[in-house]
Amino acid sequence: MTFKIRKCTLEDLGSLQDISVETFNETFKDQNSSKNMKAYLERAFNISQLEKEVSNISSEFYFIYVNEEIAGYLKLNTNDAQTEMMGNDSLEIERIYIKGKFQKHGLGKFLLNKAMEIAMERYKNRIWLGVWERNENAIAFYKKMGFVQTGTHSFYMGDEEQKDFIMTKTCMQQ
Repeated sequence: MTFKIRKCTLEDLGSLQDISVETFNETFKDQNSSKNMKAYLERAFNISQLEKEVSNISSEFYFIYVNEEIAGYLKLNTNDAQTEMMGNDSLEIERIYIKGKFQKHGLGKFLLNKAMEIAMERYKNRIWLGVWERNENAIAFYKKMGFVQTGTHSFYMGDEEQKDFIMTKTCMQQ
């Protein structure tokens, strides 16, 4: 399996919206009410919201392709784009979303390594993310990749407050 990565631009908004809705649904629809899923998807992944995020100089999106098909994406935040105030020496992985049919093929690890590479290039001391406390597969993956739980924060799925674990990893500068 060959894959490549490409930074997203404003011209990619339609594709970004499609993969966001598809991967979020695949991952979370079975554990959440359809009402809350619909509310979240409409708020988080509408075109104007995605345009605002892609245009933010402190956020970056990267598509990962497998044989020319978009298989997933990575969203990174620095500075004031971070969803929690973790300081300017931190980089947040807000999303690593991979289509179900491409999971367990090393794409998540590839994207995580890309995030680490970017963090080190920018002299960030820490990389962090929030992961739903019930997403056991993701938690196990992040632990395997050297992340440790350092806190929690609230995540709202529609009108339901859920808990995310905050997981961090120290970046080793060369």
